[in-house]
Amino acid sequence: MENHCIEEPFIIRSYRKSELAHLYNPDMPLVPAMRKMRYWIQRNPELYEAMYRSGEARGDHRYTRRQVRLIVETLGEP
Repeated sequence: MENHCIEEPFIIRSYRKSELAHLYNPDMPLVPAMRKMRYWIQRNPELYEAMYRSGEARGDHRYTRRQVRLIVETLGEP
Protein backbone atom coordinates (compact mmCIF):
# COMPACT_ATOMS: atom_id res chain seq x y z
CA MET A 1 0.00 0.00 0.00
CA GLU A 2 1.36 3.42 -0.96
CA ASN A 3 1.63 6.12 1.66
CA HIS A 4 0.28 9.35 0.16
CA CYS A 5 0.89 12.62 1.92
CA ILE A 6 -2.28 14.71 1.88
CA GLU A 7 -1.67 18.42 2.40
CA GLU A 8 -4.19 20.43 4.33
CA PRO A 9 -5.36 23.57 2.51
CA PHE A 10 -3.97 26.81 3.90
CA ILE A 11 -6.65 28.78 5.75
CA ILE A 12 -6.65 32.58 5.98
CA ARG A 13 -7.14 33.27 9.69
CA SER A 14 -5.31 34.94 12.55
CA TYR A 15 -1.95 33.25 13.26
CA ARG A 16 0.64 33.66 15.97
CA LYS A 17 3.66 35.27 14.32
CA SER A 18 5.80 32.27 15.28
CA GLU A 19 3.23 29.85 13.84
CA LEU A 20 3.05 31.58 10.45
CA ALA A 21 6.83 32.02 10.28
CA HIS A 22 7.25 28.29 10.90
CA LEU A 23 4.75 27.47 8.14
CA TYR A 24 6.83 29.52 5.69
CA ASN A 25 10.16 28.13 7.00
CA PRO A 26 9.42 24.64 8.34
CA ASP A 27 13.04 23.44 8.27
CA MET A 28 14.36 26.36 10.32
CA PRO A 29 14.40 26.78 14.10
CA LEU A 30 11.64 29.10 15.30
CA VAL A 31 13.65 32.26 16.07
CA PRO A 32 15.52 32.34 12.72
CA ALA A 33 12.23 31.56 10.93
CA MET A 34 10.63 34.57 12.62
CA ARG A 35 13.60 36.79 11.73
CA LYS A 36 13.39 35.69 8.10
CA MET A 37 9.65 36.39 7.98
CA ARG A 38 10.19 39.86 9.49
CA TYR A 39 12.96 40.49 6.94
CA TRP A 40 10.69 39.56 4.02
CA ILE A 41 7.97 41.89 5.30
CA GLN A 42 10.29 44.82 6.03
CA ARG A 43 12.01 44.52 2.64
CA ASN A 44 8.66 44.99 0.89
CA PRO A 45 7.58 48.61 1.61
CA GLU A 46 4.09 48.18 0.10
CA LEU A 47 3.40 45.08 2.18
CA TYR A 48 4.85 46.63 5.34
CA GLU A 49 2.78 49.80 4.95
CA ALA A 50 -0.41 47.88 4.16
CA MET A 51 0.03 45.56 7.13
CA TYR A 52 0.15 48.34 9.70
CA ARG A 53 -2.02 51.10 8.22
CA SER A 54 -5.17 49.94 10.03
CA GLY A 55 -3.71 50.40 13.49
CA GLU A 56 -2.29 46.97 14.23
CA ALA A 57 0.78 47.24 16.44
CA ARG A 58 4.10 45.96 15.15
CA GLY A 59 4.72 44.37 18.55
CA ASP A 60 1.55 42.26 18.54
CA HIS A 61 2.16 38.52 18.88
CA ARG A 62 -0.40 37.66 16.21
CA TYR A 63 -1.04 38.56 12.61
CA THR A 64 -4.67 39.46 12.00
CA ARG A 65 -6.67 37.74 9.32
CA ARG A 66 -6.29 40.87 7.17
CA GLN A 67 -2.50 40.83 7.61
CA VAL A 68 -2.30 37.12 6.77
CA ARG A 69 -4.28 37.76 3.58
CA LEU A 70 -1.81 40.54 2.61
CA ILE A 71 1.18 38.28 3.33
CA VAL A 72 -0.25 35.42 1.26
CA GLU A 73 -1.13 37.78 -1.62
CA THR A 74 2.49 38.98 -1.61
CA LEU A 75 4.50 35.86 -0.72
CA GLY A 76 2.15 33.12 -1.85
CA GLU A 77 0.84 30.35 0.39
CA PRO A 78 3.31 28.72 2.75
